[in-house]
Amino acid sequence: MSAVTTPVTRSPEARPPSPETPAWSRWANEHRKWLFAAPAMLFVAVLIIFPVAWTGYLSLTDAEGSVRAESEFIGFQNYLDVLGDTDRFWPAVWRTALFTGVVLFFEVVLGMAIALLLWRPFRGEKWVRVAILLPLVATPVAVGMMWRLIFDPNIGMANQVLGWVGIGPQPWLSGQNSALPTTMFIDIWQWTPMVVLILLAGLTSLSDEPQEAALIDGASTWQRFRHVTLPLLMPTVIVAILLRGIDALKTFDILYATKGRGGGSFHEVETLNVYAYGLSFDYNDYGVSSTVLIIFFLIIIGVMWALTYRKKGLDR
Repeated sequence: MSAVTTPVTRSPEARPPSPETPAWSRWANEHRKWLFAAPAMLFVAVLIIFPVAWTGYLSLTDAEGSVRAESEFIGFQNYLDVLGDTDRFWPAVWRTALFTGVVLFFEVVLGMAIALLLWRPFRGEKWVRVAILLPLVATPVAVGMMWRLIFDPNIGMANQVLGWVGIGPQPWLSGQNSALPTTMFIDIWQWTPMVVLILLAGLTSLSDEPQEAALIDGASTWQRFRHVTLPLLMPTVIVAILLRGIDALKTFDILYATKGRGGGSFHEVETLNVYAYGLSFDYNDYGVSSTVLIIFFLIIIGVMWALTYRKKGLDR
């Protein structure tokens, strides 16, 4: 009795190209994934390259008053002036770094804690998740205006609550030393849910086997988190830090909505974004503002490169 053989069918990709197929068609077939993505990539590249190139050009001129006004090419003089400015530029750099570092630390720590609480199912889990994500619904400007009313020194709810427990009214946003910490609190309140979403997605993708093995070995809850959960989750943590850190560096909406022009009367919350905005739209000094933006852009690129390099090291 002869064996019945099933004919093997080849997929279209496995079939060798016909000799009659034109060379350009064979090339297009081999590189089709890039050809399909090329229009979108080209569109995004134009949107990024043109503004950056134009800003870089303005940073080398003395453009002011109007972008259509005649300007003179002055080379790197704007960069020398900005880097030598110890009254506004370097304090703005310090506030930007401080604001980013503080909010990022608390958002990652609180986000990790909340994500761990939501990791295991419990009664009312859906309602808790909805409540945690509510701050993300409103725009940053609306959030800033809402908290500005809450922290108003005269009619704000915050000082009324403090009065109930015998604490005197606080300046909050109107204080020179308290304005920056208050805006940090607002940013943490709004954007911690974003970190929770990222970390919770990473936690749900982890395998249960390492946790069960550690539990059988008698590891405590803290030991399981430190030696099992956190190392496995670290690539996701780096992604959360990368996404939220870059966004925190560029924070403008909340700061401007709560303190207005110049980051306050004493520039108490003036970061690089607020500083560059004031130079452009308050003083119409486009050359210097473009210089600040280019320096800020290079700082962001450096931070992105460092975090991406760190993530690649963890993936290995």
